[in-house]
Amino acid sequence: MDQKILNSYSRINHLNVSRETFLDFENYISMILEKNKKINIIGQNTASKKSIIDRHIIDSAQIIDFIDFNSNTTTDLGSGGGMPGIIVAIILKNMRNSMNVHLYEKSYHKSHFLKEVSEKLNLNTKIFQKNIFEIKNLETGTIMSRAFKPMPIVLDLVYENFSQFKNIIFFMGKSGKKVFENSKKEWEMEYTEKKSLTNDVSFLINIKKIKKKN
Repeated sequence: MDQKILNSYSRINHLNVSRETFLDFENYISMILEKNKKINIIGQNTASKKSIIDRHIIDSAQIIDFIDFNSNTTTDLGSGGGMPGIIVAIILKNMRNSMNVHLYEKSYHKSHFLKEVSEKLNLNTKIFQKNIFEIKNLETGTIMSRAFKPMPIVLDLVYENFSQFKNIIFFMGKSGKKVFENSKKEWEMEYTEKKSLTNDVSFLINIKKIKKKN
């Protein structure tokens, strides 16, 4: 593989990502750019190969250490164009891990795109073209929430609609600290934080347990 391609993913080399994974990433990027000419898979401000790698793929891939590998499924809320769900599925495939990634995306066009990507890259995914707020008694291992809904809404969703889960991963941006501190006023949480690889003011939160305060 071209060294220039490998260098563009250098920030996730510590994840021991295989060359096959990089090839899948490259194919995925090509599919995004092609489909983005017809429908808005990602915003035009990040619709370049470099931006997709920096802003989406590396950002998504960095959560792999938070995924609960002892579960049969992991769930991506409001998957959109597949970040992080497709990225995680690509990494799991090349780890020879059989976990199924559930992607919830209510948009017909985006969910159809997710199916196309999954079939072409032979990923172990299940795409649900449904509004996840209308589904009850969900069970999964890890829940991923990136650019979906604000943390308070996601916490309520998980509390009300999931009967079983292992952990929730949040991607937090510039205003994330304030949002998180406000959420802790309403929720008891067991969590860890991790600085983002892609932005100095961004961070990840891995929440193991939540309980509403009285």
